[in-house]
Amino acid sequence: IINKPPGLVVHPGAGNREGTLLNALLHHAPELANVARAGIVHRLDKDTSGVMMVARTPQAQTHLVRQLQTHAASREYVALVHGAVRKSGTVEGAIGRHGRDRTKMAMVVVGGKPAVTHFKLRESFGGAAMLGKHYSLLECKLETGRTHQIRVHLASIKHPLVGDATYGKRGDSMFHRQALHAWRLALVHPASHIEMAWESLLPADFSALLAACRHG
Repeated sequence: IINKPPGLVVHPGAGNREGTLLNALLHHAPELANVARAGIVHRLDKDTSGVMMVARTPQAQTHLVRQLQTHAASREYVALVHGAVRKSGTVEGAIGRHGRDRTKMAMVVVGGKPAVTHFKLRESFGGAAMLGKHYSLLECKLETGRTHQIRVHLASIKHPLVGDATYGKRGDSMFHRQALHAWRLALVHPASHIEMAWESLLPADFSALLAACRHG
């Protein structure tokens, strides 16, 4: 189980051949070269922080991937979004590559993969002290794990993540990255079959952002 800091790329890609989580795993555990993707079961965006799982064997990887597919494993996030969210809800909408910008994802009807995100309100900020601006801290739970899913889904209901340069509000300079943190992961251990869970504290920059919101 890894507590990924913001700014760390998970998989090597164009412009990020070194210094990734995959490179680090192979450095510290060379035997992971015998496991697909060095044991990485799921990914977090570069600027998303929080808890991730990595399999040490091909058998464990198959078991964990199946848990994600059947929802036996659960992933929960906290997200600071623009606007006042009044109640819990669910966003359902297929996600696929943007038709013009291939680095982005988009809500689509044809050709996309089904995606479901549940959210509930954890804390609200706003009012006169914040010059009429409102923000909401949400807990989000994934049923599926599409690329940029939470970011795309919340933007689609007019509550984009604070600091999200790709899907957020134009000119948003309140935070230097998207305010998204994977705070809880629960799964069944592949070998012992015991139910286990881990929680990750908010990184310092996210905690400071919330403190600023609380003080207006």
